[in-house]
Amino acid sequence: MPLDVVLVPCLRDNYAFLLHDQASGATAVVDTPEAEPILEALDQRGWTLTYILNTHHHPDHVGGNQRIKDAMGCQVIGPAAERDLIPCIDVAVSEGDTVQLGQLEAVVWETPAHTRGHVSYYFHRDDAIFVGDTLFAVGCGRLFEGTAGQMWSAMARYRTLPDHTRVYCGHEYTASNIRFARHIDPDNASLARREDVVTQIRARGEATIPTTIGLERATNPFMRADDPGLATRVECLGASPSVVLGEMREQKNHFRG
Repeated sequence: MPLDVVLVPCLRDNYAFLLHDQASGATAVVDTPEAEPILEALDQRGWTLTYILNTHHHPDHVGGNQRIKDAMGCQVIGPAAERDLIPCIDVAVSEGDTVQLGQLEAVVWETPAHTRGHVSYYFHRDDAIFVGDTLFAVGCGRLFEGTAGQMWSAMARYRTLPDHTRVYCGHEYTASNIRFARHIDPDNASLARREDVVTQIRARGEATIPTTIGLERATNPFMRADDPGLATRVECLGASPSVVLGEMREQKNHFRG
């Protein structure tokens, strides 16, 4: 049976994701921005939480850990490199480790850059990856603790996945990310079409997540930092993709369009 994913809006623009294995009843949540919406969503479905899967240590991703663990008695799984920063962690995971959710299996990818120990959870048999704040729809995370080189390595790795792979990221940033992407990639017809679709989705008050790897490969400038056209637009022609990505991220940090 397939992986059930339920999107839970939290805080101002965060998402948590409930993952449910229909066969066994095992249930996980990816990140816990706040406890109450997650507990309410579990209660509505009659699900009992087995695991919390944390992608990184920022408070808007682990803030509900203690309250949810107290209520559910679940295990907290998170990146080994941030073990000392994640509340009530039980199991620390690193590159290549697996997490078993009933009959479903996730492989841990180390994807540092936004934070030094950030991980992603790839459910390879279910064509779904949970990327926290590393990859966003039409964007990437800020480089708080890591480097542009690390972020480019993550982007290059993500784009090797099949086009239909669903991507679940931690925030609803798509509309603002598109505005910046259109600024540095104005002739991208796929991006222009995506802007129209996202505008309609957000006007209905709906989420733009999940995205897909194929859609990101076509429209996300940070996933195409090796494109000479983009390098030219940010005045980095001839530079490495890491340098181009770093310049794009710095321009995005200051973009007010």
